Amino acid sequence: MARVETGEQGLYLIGEVARVCRIHPQTLRLYERAGLLRPVRSTGNARLYSREDLERLSSILDLTRDMGVNLAGVEIVLRLRRRVAELEREVARLSQEPEADPTATERSRSRPGTA
Repeated sequence: MARVETGEQGLYLIGEVARVCRIHPQTLRLYERAGLLRPVRSTGNARLYSREDLERLSSILDLTRDMGVNLAGVEIVLRLRRRVAELEREVARLSQEPEADPTATERSRSRPGTA
């Protein structure tokens, strides 16, 4: 696949991405218009796709080709996947914090004049 090197990250041109994924370049443009992909632009305004874009495209194609999900559904699924990942990170973070003393909470509840 043709890559345009920018620093440490390789970026791929729309024609190469379309060929490798066996889709028409117009399909990639449609996904961009729908907000599903956000390729960066070169100084000449060419679309350049990162590895992250390619992973996202793979998910989009799995959902549309294999599961028959329409683009509105794809957007919802991708948003939910992102939210689940955020929540998993939050759970991992919270599970590493020292546990609070549960008896301290119960003592404050049992004291007269406290809620």
